[in-house]
Amino acid sequence: MQATSKPIPAIPPRRTRFIDGLNIAVKLGRRTGFLDKPSLEKTALLDHARHTTGLEDFGDPWFERPLEVLLESVAQEARLNPAGELAAEKQFHHVLRDRLLTQWWFARHPEILARPLRRPVVIVGPMRSGTTRLHRLLAADQRFSHMRSFETISPVPRPEFEEVLAGEKEDFRPVLASRIMKVARLANPRTLSIHPTGPYEPEEELGLLVASFWGMKHEAQWHVPSYGRWCESEDATPAYRHMADLLRLIGWSQQVSSIRPWILKTPQHMLDLPALLQVFPDARLIFTHRDPQAIVGSAASLAWNQTIIYSDHVDPKTIGEEWLRKTRLEIERMQAARALIPAERMIDVQYEEMDADWRGTMERVYRFLDLDMAPAVAGMEDFVERSQRLKRRPHRYSLEQFGLTAERVHEELGDYVRRFAVPREGQAAAG
Repeated sequence: MQATSKPIPAIPPRRTRFIDGLNIAVKLGRRTGFLDKPSLEKTALLDHARHTTGLEDFGDPWFERPLEVLLESVAQEARLNPAGELAAEKQFHHVLRDRLLTQWWFARHPEILARPLRRPVVIVGPMRSGTTRLHRLLAADQRFSHMRSFETISPVPRPEFEEVLAGEKEDFRPVLASRIMKVARLANPRTLSIHPTGPYEPEEELGLLVASFWGMKHEAQWHVPSYGRWCESEDATPAYRHMADLLRLIGWSQQVSSIRPWILKTPQHMLDLPALLQVFPDARLIFTHRDPQAIVGSAASLAWNQTIIYSDHVDPKTIGEEWLRKTRLEIERMQAARALIPAERMIDVQYEEMDADWRGTMERVYRFLDLDMAPAVAGMEDFVERSQRLKRRPHRYSLEQFGLTAERVHEELGDYVRRFAVPREGQAAAG
């Protein structure tokens, strides 16, 4: 976050006219009978997935409980607009179809589940704390495995993927991801500034947790507080087990050596470190830290820019309060879990250190990983240059847009700043 001379508006930005037009079109489609009202009911969604795939096995039925809670929260709290309802139905259809296809692939190629997932490197930090930059720098090293953006959107290959492996067809998933990203930019052009990406860019495994209807991704796009509180009270281990199996499937589909450690990162790990360590007991952990006023402000801005797409009833102060609370809980749970992790298996990285000297910071990370950084430098330099092209304009926001102040954030999260010696940042934000 950098001080800027241009003042930031006191209210957050509104959504684009594209969404307003889409809502009008969906309403018209319903009135004329061209579109049916989306069904956001569990039995109908499960039946639709079975019917469209001809498959029956969804895997571990544990996922049905978070699905039920999420659907109830969407119905009672999200207040989706017509376009939001349609998008939600499509998202549920996509995830359920992929669960069925996942089990189909495991039955067809049982060797997938035998792939080891040894010593992953897991980046753990709050939303907007520099985890993406660190993840993509490490992903530039070909000694690691990483997910690509199209794989977090569509983790599961289509049934004809064996023809892709044989060189007879092209994988459709990158094409689908490109189309989804184009629509996302029409819906909200700020998406590219907040989280620059492309179909083949390294991406986090958030979509693998969504496969179990688990996690903060839902809270960042819909107002579903009761679902969020429910997740916070539950053991996430089944969702992480399914995530691990999806990583095995993705590694198989990439046709890469299973010896290569995975680079993983998503803010959800802040809340669910015990589950992560249960499933990945030999994980090496890189903790990222940033001034909480930047974390909270940027997270609230990201959630605002998503939620206003799907609902006409979004209150910025409610979003500000929720992401302050969520950030506080993430930090509390992260600190509690660290007490159980051997010191030699974790390292701390400051956002400002990476900003000031990414090479020096990465050299320290590579010493922690006991690896020579030299073979990775050229790839890292290429990422740094590419990232400048991807990020067309700064992501600008302020705490005040969401009814918060820097003083209040530091009053509530000052213990975190002091414990990890987190440098303070400026008031105006771009990051």
